[in-house]
Amino acid sequence: MSQTLTASPVLSRKLNVAAWSLQVLLAIVFLAAGGAKLAGIPMMVQVYDLIGVGQWFRIVTGIVEVAGAIVLLVPGYAAFAALWLACTMVGAILAHLTVLPTPAAPAAVLLVLTATLAWLRRDQIRTVAGGRL
Repeated sequence: MSQTLTASPVLSRKLNVAAWSLQVLLAIVFLAAGGAKLAGIPMMVQVYDLIGVGQWFRIVTGIVEVAGAIVLLVPGYAAFAALWLACTMVGAILAHLTVLPTPAAPAAVLLVLTATLAWLRRDQIRTVAGGRL
């Protein structure tokens, strides 16, 4: 006999509020970060000069972050945006550890937050996968 554990309605509501709060917070952060890259803020230009792959990569990263920020707010797709942005943060951490002289801690915090959101919204991934996960 199989039993399915379900969260109480109050807990589910609290988790939903927490997830939406996290989605909005992350959307603001990634919109600001991606916007700074797309706007060509001098500090961002310097960072991508240090990375050494060219300014085109700054533009691509800015587009990835802004697109992710927008999709975080689209109902039913936040988990995918969170995974997308988590992968981006893995790249940022690698850049900080190997090339950049600045600490990787902010990118690591964003990785944890995006991974947490992906976990909170994992039902969205299951829905798209057709329940196969």
